[in-house]
Amino acid sequence: MSRFGTDAYAGLTGLPDLVVKAVELARRLEFSSSCRPEQGRLLQALAAGARESIGETGTGCGVGLAWMIEGRQPGVRIFSIERDEQRAEETAKLFADIPDVEILCGDWTRIYERGPFDLLVPDGGGNGKKTSPVDPERLLRPAGTIVIDDFTPMTHWPPLLDGEPDAARLAWLEHPALLCTEVRLAPDLSTLVGTRRP
Repeated sequence: MSRFGTDAYAGLTGLPDLVVKAVELARRLEFSSSCRPEQGRLLQALAAGARESIGETGTGCGVGLAWMIEGRQPGVRIFSIERDEQRAEETAKLFADIPDVEILCGDWTRIYERGPFDLLVPDGGGNGKKTSPVDPERLLRPAGTIVIDDFTPMTHWPPLLDGEPDAARLAWLEHPALLCTEVRLAPDLSTLVGTRRP
């Protein structure tokens, strides 16, 4: 999720139909923090490599979820958790006719009910990625991929946030169970992509 990410879709053409519908839902519900198109395209590509299941926390209005659905192989299950009841309900309706997609309402920790995953995207306003972060050893299959989005691109080492070491970013980049790197998706947007060590 990115602040004002929904606005990033204004004027874009050639988007997958499901992504367009999710963006329309986000606008209708006045949800501004959808994943940006650059992030969505990355999720679409990474979803293609999942063999069994994908997990996501922080469904929002399903924009990132729509990108992953567009990229996944047939039969790959996707589980997404949204803490806001209205968004969870409306997004579940949007994806109701799509097989192997389940949207649950509740705290992000419900993702532990469905793991481990081939691809995991923890989000939801920092929950699961910054405060009490997810445990990649429990939630990822060996060699599974985790994506932690919505960072400002790193300009030097160690990365800083407000003049102090960026503890959240460093926790993922130096996590002993992951091989993790930062990928710059736009001049103002980076994401971390990690692979669970076998």
